[in-house]
Amino acid sequence: MYGIIILAIVAIAFFIFYNKRKSKFVPSAFPTAWAKILNEKVLFYKNLDPVGQTMFEIRVQRFLANKRITGVDTEINDMIRVLVAASAIIPTFAFANFNYPNVSEILIYPNAFNKDFETGEGAEGNILGMVGNRFMKGIVIFSKPSLLKAFDGKPHSFNVGVHEFVHLIDGLDGAIDGVPEMLINNSFALPWLTEVRKEMQKIRKNKSDINPYALTNEAEFLAVASEYFFDAPEKFERKHPELYAYMKTIFQQDL
Repeated sequence: MYGIIILAIVAIAFFIFYNKRKSKFVPSAFPTAWAKILNEKVLFYKNLDPVGQTMFEIRVQRFLANKRITGVDTEINDMIRVLVAASAIIPTFAFANFNYPNVSEILIYPNAFNKDFETGEGAEGNILGMVGNRFMKGIVIFSKPSLLKAFDGKPHSFNVGVHEFVHLIDGLDGAIDGVPEMLINNSFALPWLTEVRKEMQKIRKNKSDINPYALTNEAEFLAVASEYFFDAPEKFERKHPELYAYMKTIFQQDL
C-alpha cells in the first residue's frame, strides 16, 4: 500500500515539474464529483490501479484547462466535460505528455446532426461525431446523447468519443489514413495494413463482429476497432487475438 502511495506522489511530482516547464497548468486536488463520474461512467478508469487513476485524473485536469468545450443549443455540465476529456485520454494514456495540439474546441450538439451541421426536427441527422474539416480546423463535434451512451459504465463495442479522438491522432501526420505516424512506425505499417485488410475480409463475409462501418476505409477501421479495443478489451482479445496484439502494440496498452 505504501509503495502505491509513494508511486502516486512521484507521478504527481513529475507532472507538476513537467508542466511548470511546458505550460501554466499545475494539477490541483481532483474534485470528488469528477472522480465519482469517472468511477461510475468510465470503465477504463475504473480498471486502472491507484497510480494509473491519479495519472488519468491529472490528464483530465490538463485537458480541461487547455481546451474549450461549448454547448451548441444545449446545456453542458461537468459530466459532459469530464467524459469528453476521458474520451481524449483513453487512447493516449501511454503518452503522458500528449494533449492534442490539433484541437482547440469541442462542440456538443443536442442530437445527431447532418453534413450541414443541422440538428433537430427536419434535419435528418445521422452523424454522431465529427472531426472538423479544413474549414473547421481544430474543432471536434459530438452528439450529447451519443457521448452519454458511450459512457454508461457498461462494456460494449462503440464509443463515439474514442472514435473521433483516434481520428485526430491519425491526422497528426497530415493524413487521416489509418496509419498514424505517432503510433505506427514505417516497419510496422505494412504488417498492420495487411492485418486490417484480412479483418475487413472477415467483416465482408459476416465472420467478424466488428461494426461493418469499419469497411469504409482504413482510417475508419482503425477508429472503429479502437472503440471495441478500449471499451470491451477482454471480448476483443477473445474474438480477435491477432488484431488485439497489433492494437496493444500501437497504443502501448495491454488491457
